[in-house]
Amino acid sequence: MANVLVVDDDATVREVVVDYLRAAGHEVREATDGPGALAAVRDARADLVVLDVMMPGLDGLEVCRRLRVASDVPIVLLTALGSEQDRVVGLEIGADDYVTKPFSPRELVLRVDSILRRSSAGLDTDVPTVLADGGLVVDRARRLVTLDGQETSLTTREFDLLAFLVSHPGIAFSRDDLLQQVWGWSFGDQSTVTVHVRRLREKVEPDPTNPVRLLTVWGVGYRWETTP
Repeated sequence: MANVLVVDDDATVREVVVDYLRAAGHEVREATDGPGALAAVRDARADLVVLDVMMPGLDGLEVCRRLRVASDVPIVLLTALGSEQDRVVGLEIGADDYVTKPFSPRELVLRVDSILRRSSAGLDTDVPTVLADGGLVVDRARRLVTLDGQETSLTTREFDLLAFLVSHPGIAFSRDDLLQQVWGWSFGDQSTVTVHVRRLREKVEPDPTNPVRLLTVWGVGYRWETTP
């Protein structure tokens, strides 16, 4: 059971989401606007935030930005904006996932459960607890990443993607492969992977525009290249 915060100014949508999450066994709190969401996260622990984008005043994207400054809490955006660019914006500012309105409440619960399962899953004993590659260290048990001795802040999905790639060096994975292995999806928007790769490069590459660790394999996907 997780503590989930649902933020939406539409009472009907909020009620449906809350009911389905509670039926799935989660504790749920509610907020009706952006300031209320920030206060709720500040006042009590949240394991995940379901956040509507289109709210008056302080919208969901700005709330997401502010949360990311101080917290790595997983965030699922609810968005009525259906274009790929609109979805990418949410991922680029730190959301872990998004669901487009109108949406299936069951799909939303599956997305929430997938993120929570990844963030709390036991360790794969076939993979070392601590992965080191040059100055990069990925501590899977503590979910902590350091680069040249400095802690690097990652979202839940960014950490999962990095840990998976570093634990499989030299292997090229397609975007579909990564959606299945990291996100646990049998289908989905491949731009989700593309955005997370770009964000990871900004955090672990000396020069994100000329990556030497997280490489693009043209026509395939991505490969992690070990460094001395």
